[in-house]
Amino acid sequence: MPTKEYDARIDTKKRVTIRGARFDHYHVQEFLDGRIVLEPRELVVPFELSALTMAVMDSSMQNLDEGKVSEPLDLTAFSNE
Repeated sequence: MPTKEYDARIDTKKRVTIRGARFDHYHVQEFLDGRIVLEPRELVVPFELSALTMAVMDSSMQNLDEGKVSEPLDLTAFSNE
């Protein structure tokens, strides 16, 4: 059962107003039959790597450049073929 129901129309700039919207951002799905589904989205700060993680990655890349690597792993057991 919907908590709110009303009719809306598109304005001259092809916009629809959402009354009392609780979110600032929505994901929009538009279907061939004319239905439009809005799902709320929360924008978050992108995941950041710590200084220690960056140092480990730099060290790993240096080892790769110097040829300090292990033998290739056999991953055929995980293959779907």
